[in-house]
Amino acid sequence: MNMLNLPNFLTSLRILLIPVFILFFTVPSPARPLLSALIFLTASLTDFFDGYIARRQAQITKLGKLLDPVADKLLISSALILLVSVGRVPAWIVIVIIARELTVTGLRAVASTEGIVLASEPLGKIKFFFQICAVLLLLLDENLWSINLHFWGNRLLELATVFAVLSGGQYCVEFWRQINIKGMKW
Repeated sequence: MNMLNLPNFLTSLRILLIPVFILFFTVPSPARPLLSALIFLTASLTDFFDGYIARRQAQITKLGKLLDPVADKLLISSALILLVSVGRVPAWIVIVIIARELTVTGLRAVASTEGIVLASEPLGKIKFFFQICAVLLLLLDENLWSINLHFWGNRLLELATVFAVLSGGQYCVEFWRQINIKGMKW
């Protein structure tokens, strides 16, 4: 199967958009909130389309399985760290989310060495959706039609943090279940 297919291109594009997003976020400009939100949204949409196309056209590759979750984690982590740096997000939330991401990545890596696949869980997908929505609101960080985007962005991020912890717990339980099935010694 061709590793340079459209889904892998979209995943690579998401990774390449991260430095562009960081640049637009950090350069002072009146258009900065809107431009950084648009770049973040574009990068986020590649996640939906790469998975959809890969499944629909049977173009799932090992490279895609590796790069897709890495791209997601890099995009969200970059955005959250930048938002902490400007005081829009509490650092503890970002620490919990990044700790969950590193834990799940580590579990998946260990599991894969044993031939175990820890598939994405629905709670993880819900977490990612809430993270995307929260980050978009926090990037704009304005009032829109009397709606305080900062307030609602942080509430969505808190909800995403709950889903992060729950889905992280799911991965841990599934990891230990699979390890016990294989009869591995720890």
